[in-house]
Amino acid sequence: PAASEVQVVRDGRVLRITIHRPDKHNALSQPVLAALRSAFGEATRDADLCCVLLRGAGSRYFAAGGDLRELADVRTESGTRAMATESRAALDAIRDFPVPVVAILNGDAIGGGAELAVACDFRVMREGASMGFIHGKLNITSAWGGGPDLVSLVGPARALYMTARCAMIPAPTALAWGLADALARDDALEEDVAEFIKPILRQSSKALRAGKDQVRCYRRGASYEERRTAEHENFVVTWLDPAHWAAADRLLAPREVNR
Repeated sequence: PAASEVQVVRDGRVLRITIHRPDKHNALSQPVLAALRSAFGEATRDADLCCVLLRGAGSRYFAAGGDLRELADVRTESGTRAMATESRAALDAIRDFPVPVVAILNGDAIGGGAELAVACDFRVMREGASMGFIHGKLNITSAWGGGPDLVSLVGPARALYMTARCAMIPAPTALAWGLADALARDDALEEDVAEFIKPILRQSSKALRAGKDQVRCYRRGASYEERRTAEHENFVVTWLDPAHWAAADRLLAPREVNR
């Protein structure tokens, strides 16, 4: 069942991944998280890929949190640690993915779904969607790495505002806070997403991987010198790539003068 609940489609140089559990608000069950981890892991080997679009089915929810019915029997410390560790590893597969991952918030992202959204590199939110770290309603905290991601995105004060008040942040506010990167019209979601990724698709996969590598190094706490070394090595790779020379030749080619 998990295979059908996580649908993966290659569309040119774009990989489209959809969580398909609309009847359950696209809740992130353990099998679904494992399927996401597998999908991103397999796609890591795709050298021609330029970006991933991750979304939920339907128009009400991007993703809800963990499947509470499934997790109702997790009541020991060892079981809780194992569940949190495995779930975080699924989101780490997104954080560490070599090219940009764009979350399309076609609907609300709540709890673990919000953690999934901030694990991605970009978030395009439908105008009517909201995002909320509402774990506190269950008297728990975030568990899948979403807390550190949230603080990095919006700062400590706003992060605490969201978690302490279980606030659902509407799309315009999310954009103003840096929680979202773009808004999409309610009746033109696909067109606006296509417009958002258009500049991404103009670059080579190697150039995009170099940029993502800097983000990955920063997220992993690499030192300043380690990040400089990664930049240096990526520059050498991209400079020698035929895609760079093709772009340079186009830029330097004589242009016809209109008379």
